[in-house]
Amino acid sequence: PRPPVVTIMGHVDHGKTRLLDAIRQTNVMATEAGGITQHIGAYQVEVKGQKITFLDTPGHEAFTAMRARGAQITDIAVLVVAADDGVMPQTLEALSHARAAGVPIVVAINKIDKPEANPEMVKQQLADAGLIIEEWGGDVVCVPVSAKEKKGISELLENILVVAEMEELKANPTLSPEGVVIEAGMDKTKGPLATVLIQSGILRPGDTIVIGNTWGRVRAMFNDKGKQLKKAEPATPVAILGLESVPQVADTLKGVANDHEARALIQRNQAATQATSMPKQVSLSNLFEQISAGRVKALNIILKADVQGSIEPIKNSLEHLGTEEVRVKVIHSATGNITESDVMLAIASKGLIIGFNT
Repeated sequence: PRPPVVTIMGHVDHGKTRLLDAIRQTNVMATEAGGITQHIGAYQVEVKGQKITFLDTPGHEAFTAMRARGAQITDIAVLVVAADDGVMPQTLEALSHARAAGVPIVVAINKIDKPEANPEMVKQQLADAGLIIEEWGGDVVCVPVSAKEKKGISELLENILVVAEMEELKANPTLSPEGVVIEAGMDKTKGPLATVLIQSGILRPGDTIVIGNTWGRVRAMFNDKGKQLKKAEPATPVAILGLESVPQVADTLKGVANDHEARALIQRNQAATQATSMPKQVSLSNLFEQISAGRVKALNIILKADVQGSIEPIKNSLEHLGTEEVRVKVIHSATGNITESDVMLAIASKGLIIGFNT
């Protein structure tokens, strides 16, 4: 069994970052209290002896950008909705992104300390968006919290562990180490630094690794408290020192036996990158051949229209176009112009964007 990896999403000022800070402050592992927090893009907290990994890149853009590059690393999405503000366009957008990724969603209704807070309204709005919470007979866990007053944080974490338990998350520690880069940059004193989320195997200092088109030997590994680690197990985020150059976010890490194997793997990676410099997108022009080849079983569509009244009829017409071979699925619909976020979602979900009067 391995810890769950959690991403926090929601509307722009509904308190995602503050919630992350509250979780971090209330659940610092006792051994590391007083450590200086390093911004490595992810961190772990411990609840009743079990760990949870949080990706510190709040928002669905980063989440979907990773998926667009083929890295599906999140196990659970926490959707933060402000109790005084309710469901906003970006909340619905985040919801579509989490659904398209097929990850379970936990709702955190934040800012319940405010006098104008109205959690019931939020639950109704979520139900209207097709997200039915447990107390209303659905299967979505919903926890009222106040990041400001640190209320409901432990309930939220316990519920995340319950959802994780149902997902039965597992990893194989005996394989050679593999992982995904979630943040990377050049440190003035330390050189190239990459934060990697280990997905299988155990990474140790001294291991030879290849990440995308660069390689190196792990000189040292640090956690988010700046503490040096002797080993990194699955679902552990670590900052790694010892790479030749800075890798790209969403590149994969692979442990290899020696330098010779590392160079061979890099050559293969470079050849593969050149061969597929553009990911195989679904477009209207190649749709037919992809269906004939049996590559497309569901056609994901992002629908943007000028007015709310147009969305439902278009959505219904599109979904009726499905056949036995291919079903049509509208994964996100909203009013307004087509945004970069829509394009990222289409790339990640291998879908099409349809704009009606926009």
